[in-house]
Amino acid sequence: MGPLTGIRVVELAGSAPAAFAGTLLADFGADVVRIDRAAAGAGDGPADVPAQGGADAADRSRPVGNPLARGRRSVALDLKHDEGVAAALSLIDRADVLVEGFRPGTAERLGLGPQTALERNPALVYARVTGWGQTGAWAARAAHDLAVLAVTGALDTDPATGDPLPPPTAYLSSFAGGGMAHVQAILAALYERSRSGLGQVVDTALADAAALVTTLVHQWRAAPGVHTVTDAPHYTLYRCADGRHVAVAAIEPRLYANLLLQLGLLGDPALPDRGDPSAWPALRALLAGRFGERESAHWAKVFADVDACVVVVSTADEAPAHPQLADRGTFVDVGGHLQPGPASRFGRRPPTVPRPAPYTGEHTAEVLREWRRDRPVD
Repeated sequence: MGPLTGIRVVELAGSAPAAFAGTLLADFGADVVRIDRAAAGAGDGPADVPAQGGADAADRSRPVGNPLARGRRSVALDLKHDEGVAAALSLIDRADVLVEGFRPGTAERLGLGPQTALERNPALVYARVTGWGQTGAWAARAAHDLAVLAVTGALDTDPATGDPLPPPTAYLSSFAGGGMAHVQAILAALYERSRSGLGQVVDTALADAAALVTTLVHQWRAAPGVHTVTDAPHYTLYRCADGRHVAVAAIEPRLYANLLLQLGLLGDPALPDRGDPSAWPALRALLAGRFGERESAHWAKVFADVDACVVVVSTADEAPAHPQLADRGTFVDVGGHLQPGPASRFGRRPPTVPRPAPYTGEHTAEVLREWRRDRPVD
């Protein structure tokens, strides 16, 4: 169930952003079928499709607990054989969306490019996501998250120190940027199709999406006299006496006043002015010294009921038990593994708990029979 129930998606197994898009679509109820590479010589599917993943091969390749593989069914095909390509096209013929994360030209060489797919299924949304997009001088280059962020200005220097910003974890361009933007574009294309009856090619570049995520930085730059809060002393991490950290994000004056009050610094005439970036090093040192005096558990109690936007940094293992996340059901049990669940809540048709990640080729015969029987192409 879910708001996308009835939407069929074919995912060509490839990049992480494409897999993330498949997960999000599946979380919202779409029937996502991933085409995996078949193990050579395996075969338990229809006789006309070579090299389906068998049970033994599946057991060795099950992505246990992998949220980037959950919620979909797996079809294993050998796309180096004409019969495997024909089977893939038979699924694409009946799909609403195709998600593809290969380097430019790869799908075309396989015989699964957008021209072929759209000629056979004009209503298809052919959704491509790559590092640099399908066009441009760098289209064929490798594009890992850090390189993409460097190009888009997301790693610009800190205006207070002149040092490069610390690189974030590999979420910004691949997931928060690329994967999210890709799903947004797919949904927009599906809505447009509901009016025109026609599909189209969607080209999402991680670089474009990461640049879009830096919109706030450009808003800061456009406002004279406004300094960014990146690594400001009231917007950073501080080490506690036990080696753990607290995150301080006391941007608004009210939050900052509450922060100073709990630290015993409110009204201190010697307190450096946070409005003066030249005073930031001294203010940062003062706050670091104060937080370093006590353990993280102490600061958790001090700020537990204070609206200062100061929290202890959770580990990945601790996050599911955080009271707010537990109340919201942010993490769900998927086949015995706690994973982040669908992010949005729907009042009328909520998604169900995602199914666990499939074995490679687990649903080959099932999907080929089902999709070939249902929704025949005119």
